[in-house]
Amino acid sequence: MSFTGVFLILFLIVHVGINACIFANDGGQMFNTAAHFMGANIVPRILEVGLFAGFILHIIQGYMLTVKNKSARKVSYAIDYGNKGSKWYSRSMALLGTLVLLFLILHLSNFWIPNRSSQGFSLGGEIDLYEKMKETFSGHDIITILTILVYVLGCAALGYHLAHGFQSAFKTLGVHNKRYQVMLTNIGYGFAVIVSLAFAMMPISFHFGLLN
Repeated sequence: MSFTGVFLILFLIVHVGINACIFANDGGQMFNTAAHFMGANIVPRILEVGLFAGFILHIIQGYMLTVKNKSARKVSYAIDYGNKGSKWYSRSMALLGTLVLLFLILHLSNFWIPNRSSQGFSLGGEIDLYEKMKETFSGHDIITILTILVYVLGCAALGYHLAHGFQSAFKTLGVHNKRYQVMLTNIGYGFAVIVSLAFAMMPISFHFGLLN
């Protein structure tokens, strides 16, 4: 599970980097150029298949691990130490992962599926994703408001999921001496905050007209 987690962390770095191009505020030119590169080249399209395999495998592994942990201890601890024993989000990874999954399904249905439907099996021919983002988040109707709320909550769930998952993945891979563990934990917190905040600010920025 740590290997698939690190793989998905690498994906998030690329994804948030490309999406952050919208903050150039150039009418989507930089963002659409980057999106076109990802959709019009064979290597990213092949890696996309591996990405979906990584997501599916990580989800299955997560639920299997949760079931295994619950079945290993059928009787609860006599004393619940709460956050003194472990952070609440480290004890709620299955719940947070489920919220991220629901957010991912909404995100794919809003952007990836329409874009790939436009392309078919060809390289290129993608829709204007910047305009699609603006259309999705700029309205003030109840559907748009709820969509933005779900996105922000999904980003918050992703942030907490990463806060534990980042350092946990490296610890599982053997990086667990005191000096490096403290460093990786702090890097993980920083990564979780930056990624989740960057993603959350995208729909918010469109909605409040901060992007042209």
